Amino acid sequence: MRNAKGFTLIELVMVIVILGILSAIAIPKFVDLTGKAKVSAAKSGLGAIRSVVAIQYAKNATSGTASFPTAVTTSLFADERIPENKLNNSTSVGAVGSAPSGTATSTNGWWYISASGKVGAYSDRTEDTSAW
Repeated sequence: MRNAKGFTLIELVMVIVILGILSAIAIPKFVDLTGKAKVSAAKSGLGAIRSVVAIQYAKNATSGTASFPTAVTTSLFADERIPENKLNNSTSVGAVGSAPSGTATSTNGWWYISASGKVGAYSDRTEDTSAW
């Protein structure tokens, strides 16, 4: 009698089937991780810009005139860099009269209303940033 070692064809097929089932369950959970990371990074940048606007408002208020900055520029930031909007890879801030609604796009990364101090993000995706 021969002493055969190794796996039978049925054992190999079962392993392949089990791996296929596991990958069919796991892959959809990780498909949009890049998109979620970009949204999180954009929200972080938006928070930084809103903080700068609030700090500048507080500085203006303590000096006698409570007003928002007329524009968001690099001079307002400690490192003199406006955060990049990862949703459209832009760092520029465009002044607008009213908040864009829905999935507005622009060559600017961010929008800013100097009358109210509101700041928001533009997106080149189907991401609705108006609720941020």
